[in-house]
Amino acid sequence: QVELVESGGGLVQAGDSLRLSCTPSGNTFSGQAKGWWRQAPGKEREFVAAISLTTRTTYYADSVKGRCTIFRDNAKTTMSLRMTNVGPDDAGVYYCADVSSCAVKGGIETCNNDREIWGQGTLVTVSS
Repeated sequence: QVELVESGGGLVQAGDSLRLSCTPSGNTFSGQAKGWWRQAPGKEREFVAAISLTTRTTYYADSVKGRCTIFRDNAKTTMSLRMTNVGPDDAGVYYCADVSSCAVKGGIETCNNDREIWGQGTLVTVSS
């Protein structure tokens, strides 16, 4: 079982940008796709973005579409999430994980992590 390690969280000023990274505990990522989810205090975990490791096809939740870019390096050793114009609703613990499936319905993109295996996550705090 390759573990995924998140990093890059911290205190972000509202309106600023952030960049989160996800690296595998082994040398490279395995599997077809990886994604980011986040969980704010008192709320359920929600999908943020995902990327196919082979085709680089991307998916974004409506709440971050246009503000987020998910990408991976060519060596498949790091997956990153860049977010601009961060707001209070973006605060929470961000997790990267394997993607089980993605779907686009009515223009809404969403991906699932059916195995529900999560790492430690990285905390993003937004100050106003």
